[in-house]
Amino acid sequence: MDSVPASDDALHLGLDLGTSGVRAVVVAGHGDVQATAREALPPSLRDGARVTQQAADWWAAVRRVLQAVLTQVRRERLMSIAVDGTSGTLLLADAQGVPLTPALMYDDAASLAEAAQIAAVAPPDTAARGPGCALARLLHLQAQTPRAAHALHQADWIAGQLLGRFGWSDEHNALKLGYDPLSRRWPNWLQGLPLRMELLPQVAVPGTRLGPLAPHIARELNLPADVQVVAGTTDGVAAFLATGACEVGEAVTSLGSTLVLKVLSAQPAWAPQYGIYSHRLGQRWLAGGASNSGGAALLRHFTRQRMAELSPRLRPGQWTGLDYYPLPAPGERFPVNDPALAPRDTPRPADAALFFQGLLEGIANVEALGYRRLAALGAPYPSCVWTVGGGAANAPWRHLRQSCLGVPVAVAAHEEAAYGAAQLARRSMGNWVP
Repeated sequence: MDSVPASDDALHLGLDLGTSGVRAVVVAGHGDVQATAREALPPSLRDGARVTQQAADWWAAVRRVLQAVLTQVRRERLMSIAVDGTSGTLLLADAQGVPLTPALMYDDAASLAEAAQIAAVAPPDTAARGPGCALARLLHLQAQTPRAAHALHQADWIAGQLLGRFGWSDEHNALKLGYDPLSRRWPNWLQGLPLRMELLPQVAVPGTRLGPLAPHIARELNLPADVQVVAGTTDGVAAFLATGACEVGEAVTSLGSTLVLKVLSAQPAWAPQYGIYSHRLGQRWLAGGASNSGGAALLRHFTRQRMAELSPRLRPGQWTGLDYYPLPAPGERFPVNDPALAPRDTPRPADAALFFQGLLEGIANVEALGYRRLAALGAPYPSCVWTVGGGAANAPWRHLRQSCLGVPVAVAAHEEAAYGAAQLARRSMGNWVP
């Protein structure tokens, strides 16, 4: 099948691989959503701190979701596909891309000895530190898999399946594998590790066209032979792209179980002790950090139904004066670095609405402190904040946060990572520079 659609008629597809499912979104040349689909994934296998999934399950779900979403559109109009995946998830494969290991997931924390090896040689500003980094997982896996030819992140392996060839990653996924986004290369300090350097992928700028679909994939999906597979990104960056934030100073706060802050900056910000690092995004940088405060801290005290009942009683213009630091359990890394920090949620007033408002004020204060921390490290203080996640719909809380931050706070029209990946695919066909 051949096609040369006009730019506004062209379609672009984003694939998002999460922990529990795969999501696909198709957008048109003007960015409007044309179709969506979702497929579930089997749950991760947990064995203590070891957390794994099977790449074969990802591919089966991707094939199903692609068939489902493509039935809703004119396939001959599709021009490009981009994939995002969970940051730090890694597997080893042979030269043909056949997985030789399970995928060690982003929340796998079992590679403690390997993390200690890295800490002995790595510079303090790398994101490839700790048992949660992909580099520690690579050191663990390579010792068991002498036949391996490729170390691949989740998005890399799926993109390779679509391309029919392997060995590519993108600058965002490669960050926790040790890639240096400043010099745009694998750094020399990696040679101080017992690392098989030939396993490391070639690294492309997100949005780079890697090549057309493999012929057998194009035939299976009944797609044009020239559909381009585009270098992807992580799920977190894809969610940022979904909001449409594109100017220096624009920030995105995700109000989920945790509190995740990202701000577009002219220069990078690094502070591994606070979990702060930066992704290169075109000519700019996306600096961010994640606090343990957030929705999980609220659920220690209230059910979701009870919070919905109490929200109309909130008084955003009348601050309670309660000085809370809500946490789901002891420990915080950003914007305060204290693994023993205890939740501060007393004294508790008798009025449940007053207590609820005090907790929301506390999270708003953590958010403001987080953006001040990023600004102290060289990122701009936000000019505006786009809100995503489950807490975004709470209007009184949004007013509290706006008062605390001192800048406009608005709900993003789009927040799904698959939509952000689709936008990356769309922009790859033009001259977009964020």
